Formats: sequence, structure tokens, C-alpha cells
Amino acid sequence: MKANTHGEKALLAAEKLVEKMGGMENSPHTQDLPLFVRGDTPSYAGIATFLKTPYIVDLDNVKDLDVAFVGAPFDVGTTFRPGTRFGPESMRSISKLFKTYNFEAGIDLALELQMGDIGDIYSIHQIDREMEQLSSAISSIVKQNVFPVVLGGDHSIAYGTIMGVTKAVEGNIGVIQLDRHLDMTPLMMGEKMHDTPLYHAGSIPNLDPKNIVHIGIGGWQNDARAAAGTKQRGQTVLTVDDVVDLGVDKVAEIALEKAWANGVKAVYLTVDVDVIDSGISNGTGWPEPGGLLPREVLRLVKKLAEPGLIGMEVVEVSPPYDDANQQTALMGVRIICDTLCSLVVNKRLPLK
Repeated sequence: MKANTHGEKALLAAEKLVEKMGGMENSPHTQDLPLFVRGDTPSYAGIATFLKTPYIVDLDNVKDLDVAFVGAPFDVGTTFRPGTRFGPESMRSISKLFKTYNFEAGIDLALELQMGDIGDIYSIHQIDREMEQLSSAISSIVKQNVFPVVLGGDHSIAYGTIMGVTKAVEGNIGVIQLDRHLDMTPLMMGEKMHDTPLYHAGSIPNLDPKNIVHIGIGGWQNDARAAAGTKQRGQTVLTVDDVVDLGVDKVAEIALEKAWANGVKAVYLTVDVDVIDSGISNGTGWPEPGGLLPREVLRLVKKLAEPGLIGMEVVEVSPPYDDANQQTALMGVRIICDTLCSLVVNKRLPLK
């Protein structure tokens, strides 16, 4: 019988997945309980790696992974309220709620990908030195054909992570940013703070500013000179109103066309959680009302991942300002999982 609803399609996909897993009778829930916690149950117990993936201590083993989760616990680049250095820890802990199976797509990431958590990049509380740390770490991961998922950290880290990608890729790259803010101010407080990373990334030799796209920009926390500079550099800006008027799919189409233009070899995705309306996701350094809705963001990352990505990051999760349910950290985890799911569905992962 033909499946007519998304729910029916998902249930048929689940049946196929269960066959791939060895059938209903091989469920771990029907087996004897171990003495110590291993695997994904119970959710509240176990070591808090991202999605309970193996912790990779030996960095020589990173090459065996398809996806490497890596923390960037850095918030020296904040200009209002700090706390994002605890973002990686918060996303790891709340990721225990997630399974690696996605209902709608009918895939299990753990069956499709070799994933591991390689821990945190050592944070040095001096911005230029931290950018070197980030650049070296991400470059090493990408050169091994491993997909880096960076858990931020404030958005200043994007200059270092993007620099690392450009060092590892032969040819030009593009960048798509989901954010309420342009992050295009040359300097704040005389430093490369979290208001500045896309300005400096646009000066990297193999990143043409015309291949940088901003989605979700708006509100009362941007700088007019930064906006004018964004136009002068030929970057593309798509606001929340553009998403409302044009629709998510059209905005994604425009963003992909611009980011991949002129022979770009790879595109990097940077997501600031403040792109989401602050009434829903307020655990961040610069909350701004009127942002995108979770469903819009999740569909956006799904569409943006369809042609493939070289890596991604989620930044500005600030646990001291999150609610008791870790709602903002939860959203960060969901963004990552949905992006990985789309990459697998579209056969863009594994990279090897």
C-alpha cells in the first residue's frame, strides 16, 4: 500500500531500518542489564560526550571518524554578558536526551557514520592566540576528510574556525551564517570580538566576501557602518522578513546560489542561536526578539546541507542565561542533528 502521509512514510522507513539493525528481537531493551552504564540508556547517566559518542583521546584516531564533535569553550570575545564558555558542556549534557535515530528521515546516524567526541580545544584567553588554536585544530580535522562539528563558544571563534577550513581546502570556500547580527564590525573594544568574525573572515585570501551569506539579520542590535560595509563587500543579506515573505526554501536557494558561486569548492555553516526568537531561545549573549522560529531554522539547515558542507558550528549558547530545561542548548543540539541527518540523506556524508 502506498504511503500517503509523512507519518506513514516514516513508519515504513522505520521497518526497513529495524531490518538493517537485525530485527525486532535484537533490541537492547530486551537484553540483560549491564553492571555499568554503557550505550544510550538511561538518558540521565553515562559520560556526557555529544550524543554519547565515543570519547576519542588519541587524536591520531581522528582520521578513522566521519564526524568529530569538538568543543570551543571560549567567551573572551563577548561584549555584553559572558557564559558561552560553558556552551559545549551544556550541549553535551542535554544531548543525552537525543537518540541517533531520526523519525522523519528513517535513518540512524550511528549506523551511517563513525562519530566521536574529541573533547575541547584548549582555550587561551587571548583572542589572537585563540584564533591560532582554533585554526590549527579545525585545519587538522578537515585535512583528514573528517567533518568537524564545533560546539561554541562565542561567535568570535568563527574567524578561527573558518581560517582553519580555508587552510585545509584547495580552492575557494563559501560561508553561510544564520544570525540576528551581521558580525561585520571591524573591531569592538579594539579587538576581534564576537561582533567581528565575518568581517575578518572576508579578508582571508581564498574566501571571497561575495561568497558570504547572512540569514536572519534584523532588529535593533546591528551597526549601520557594518551594514554599509557588508554591501560594499558584495555580501548577501537575507532578513527574517525575507524568510517570511519568500519562504524558507526560496531563501535557502538564494543563499546556496551565492555561497557556491564562482567555483567555490566547499561551504561552511556557522549558526548563532540568537537567530532564533529570544522568547523561545533566550540562553544567549545578545538575545533579540523577532527572530526565526525553530521550525524555520531546522528546515533552513536541512536545505542548506543538501549540496554538502565542509563543516559546521553552533555558537552563543550561554547556559547561565538559559532556562531550567536548557532550551537553548537543546535547540543547538537539534540544529546539529538535523544538519547531519540532511547530509546523510543527500549522501554528502561520509566524506571519505
